Amino acid sequence: MKFSELNLEEGVLQALDAMRFEECTPVQEHTIPVILEGKDLIGVAQTGTGKTAAYLLPVLNQLSKGGYPEDAINCVIMSPTRELAQQIDQQME
Repeated sequence: MKFSELNLEEGVLQALDAMRFEECTPVQEHTIPVILEGKDLIGVAQTGTGKTAAYLLPVLNQLSKGGYPEDAINCVIMSPTRELAQQIDQQME
């Protein structure tokens, strides 16, 4: 499935295009639509399969819609280790 087939905001799609990301990985294809509907889920997949982007893209999509105070915390992502937190931060950038 292509990212353009998901219900993502144009700004998110443009950012994905700039990074040359066109096709979802299987974990992204199955989780992003569920998360965009506001549902909870648990996903398990091997390292390098796109799990982080699978939840970051819906978060960025929601934040890109606006309506949130710019001087406030709008999202909290918890990580069990400092190393994983650093990896998540790198992917967010």
